[in-house]
Amino acid sequence: MRTLASRPRQGNVGGPNHVHRRSLYEPASFCQGARVHPRWASKLAVLVGLLGAVACTSTSHHVEPTGDRCEHDDLVGGMVEPAAQEVVVAVHKKAWEAALGGEEAARPAVRARLTGWPHRLLIDPSTLPPPGRAFLERLARDTWHGIAAFTDREHALPVDHVRIVDEVVGDYTNVTTIGLHLIATVAAHDLGLLTADDAVAALARTLATLEGLERHAGFFFNYYDTTSLERTSNFISFVDSSWLTTGLMIVRATFPTLRPTCDRLIDGADYAFFYDPALGRMSHGFYVHRGERSRYHYGVLYAESRLGSLIAIGKGDVPPSHWFRMVRTFPAACRWQAERPQGRERKSAFGQVYFGGHYEWGGVRYVPSWGGSMFEALMPTLVFDETRHAPASLGANGRAHAEVQRRFAVERLGYPVWGLSPASRPAGDGYGEYGVRPLGSLGYPAGAVTPHAAALALAVDAAAAANLRTLATRYPSYGEYGFYDSLDPLSGRVAYRYLALDQAMTLIAIANHLRGGRIQKRFAADPIVARAVSVVAVERFFE
Repeated sequence: MRTLASRPRQGNVGGPNHVHRRSLYEPASFCQGARVHPRWASKLAVLVGLLGAVACTSTSHHVEPTGDRCEHDDLVGGMVEPAAQEVVVAVHKKAWEAALGGEEAARPAVRARLTGWPHRLLIDPSTLPPPGRAFLERLARDTWHGIAAFTDREHALPVDHVRIVDEVVGDYTNVTTIGLHLIATVAAHDLGLLTADDAVAALARTLATLEGLERHAGFFFNYYDTTSLERTSNFISFVDSSWLTTGLMIVRATFPTLRPTCDRLIDGADYAFFYDPALGRMSHGFYVHRGERSRYHYGVLYAESRLGSLIAIGKGDVPPSHWFRMVRTFPAACRWQAERPQGRERKSAFGQVYFGGHYEWGGVRYVPSWGGSMFEALMPTLVFDETRHAPASLGANGRAHAEVQRRFAVERLGYPVWGLSPASRPAGDGYGEYGVRPLGSLGYPAGAVTPHAAALALAVDAAAAANLRTLATRYPSYGEYGFYDSLDPLSGRVAYRYLALDQAMTLIAIANHLRGGRIQKRFAADPIVARAVSVVAVERFFE
C-alpha cells in the first residue's frame, strides 16, 4: 500500500502525516485492489476513520460467475475491514520527534536525512531536448537524481513522497516502493547513470536494511517508518509483497554478488500463505495482529496484481489453475459495469473452466481492468514483456488499453495530452483515482493526467514519447528532478509533489525503452518466470 500515491492495498499506518489511500473493490469474493484515495489526516482520531480499504459486499455469496446470470448484482462500497482500523504507532519515532520539540519541529531533521533537495521548482522547457531519444535520456537522468535524492541517507530506503512547495517529507515507505526502488537502481546502471560498483553498494545498503526489518512468515509488513525502521502496519499485502519479490529477482539477475541475500528473501516467502484453495484466488493479505486473512480476494485478472499470481505459480506455491479462476469479464446481467461484454464464452485451460469475453470502444476490443487506469494495465510490463510472452492475450490487451487511453483523452475529453491513472490531485492535497471509464469493469472518472502513466505506455505505443515531451512543453510540470506527479490538462494546475513509486515507474519504463528491454529480459530468464510462461501464453483473449 502506498500513501501519497501508491497502488491499492489495505493496511494501517500510525502518524498524522501519513496519507491514506482507500481502495475500491469489486463485489463479494471478486473484490479487487485498485489505487486508492489518500487523505491527509491532521489528527490520529481522524486517521483511524480513514484507515484500510474500501470494502464491498454483495447480497450473493456465490463466487463463480456462471452463464449470463450476475452473481454480484448489488455493489456496495465504503465499508472498512475492522482489522484495518487498528493503528500501529511508531513509538520510537514519536519519542525522537518529541525530543526535537514535536512533529512540526522535527521536519527539518527529517528533511536533513535525505541525500538531496532541488534548488529550483521548475526547468525552462525550452532548455529540454526536442522529442526523441535525447529527451528521454534527459528525463531519465533527472528522474534518477530525484530518486537518489529522496532516499534516507542512513537506511537507504526511499521515502514515500515529497511535497516541494511546503517542504514536507513523507518519511515512511511501502514494500512495493522498495521493490521498485531496487529495480530503478538497476535501471540507472543500465542507462549509464550509475557505475556497477556504485549500484552494488547502494543496493547492498538497502538489502542490509531489509534483512533487519521485522517480518512475519517470511513476508514484510506493508509499511515502515524510514527514520526509525519500525513497522507501521499490521497488514501483510499479497500484491505489495510480490513487487518486492520482483525487485529482488531483478537484482539477483543483474549483480551475482547480491544473489545470496536476494535468494534468502525470495525463498523465505511462500505465496501459499495468501492462497485460498476453495476459491482458487489470492487473498488481499493477512492481518498479523488478528491472525486472519483479509476477507477479500483479487478476483479480476487484468490488474497489476497479475504479476504476483505469475510469481506464485512460477515458484510452485499455487497451482496453474489459479490463473484461470480470475475474471476476464462479468456477465452482461451485471448492469453496474461500464460496458456490455461481448463474446463471453466458456473456455478451459489447465483443467479449469472459465469465461472469456471482451469490451469494445471505438472499434477496439479489450479485456477490461477494474478502474480503466494505465497502471492496472501496464505496470506489469515494467518487468514482463507481455507482447513477447503472451501476444494473443496480455500483449494485445496492453496495446488496446494504451490506444483507448490516447484516443479517449484526445477525442472524447479534448485533452492535448494523455495518461490517466490514480495520482496526486492537482488542486489541493490528496490523491484521486483517474482512468478511462470504458476501460474498466466499473471504471474511474477522467481527470488528472500523470506523467508516469504516459511513460508506462512506452512499452506498447510509439506515440508515448512525443506525449511526454508535450507534457513538458504545455504545462509547468517539469522540475529539477523530472516531472511532478500530475496535472489538470484543462485548468493547467500541477501537483508539485514527487512520489517515489511513480518516479520509479517512469525511470524503469524509459530504461526498457532505450536499452532494448534489459530489465524485462532478466525477469524472463529467472527460473520462476520461465516455469510460469506456458500458463500465461496459452490464452487467446479475442478468439
